Amino acid sequence: QVQLVESGGDVVQPGGSLRLSCAASGFNFRYYAINWFRQAPGQEREGVVCINPNFETTYYTDSVKDRFTVSRDNADSAAYLQMDRLKPEDTATYYCVTDHAYKCTGFGQTWGQGTQVTVSS
Repeated sequence: QVQLVESGGDVVQPGGSLRLSCAASGFNFRYYAINWFRQAPGQEREGVVCINPNFETTYYTDSVKDRFTVSRDNADSAAYLQMDRLKPEDTATYYCVTDHAYKCTGFGQTWGQGTQVTVSS
C-alpha cells in the first residue's frame, strides 16, 4: 500500500517556475528521506535532490542547486519541489522516490508514477 503520487507538472517557458507536489501514503513518512529523480526523453534517469527527516537537503545535480528547493510537510505526508528559473534542459518526467529511512543515499526504493515538466517557448 506504499504509494507516492506526483502532481504539478506543466508546460512553462524558460525562466518560469513550477512547484511539484508528492503525496505519500502507506508508510511512516516522517522517518524517510525523499528523493526527486528525473528522466528526459532518451536519457538515463538521474537523481535531482533529496530531503532527509531532519529537513536537510542533498543535491545530486549541481545544475539545479541554485534554482530548485525541496521541502516536506510531515503532517501532510507530502514533499515538494520548487523549481525556479527553469531551463529547456530541465524538461523531463519528475519522480518522487523514497530513499532509506533516516538518510539520503541516492538509491530509490518506491517510485511514484511521475509528472511531466516541459520547458519551452
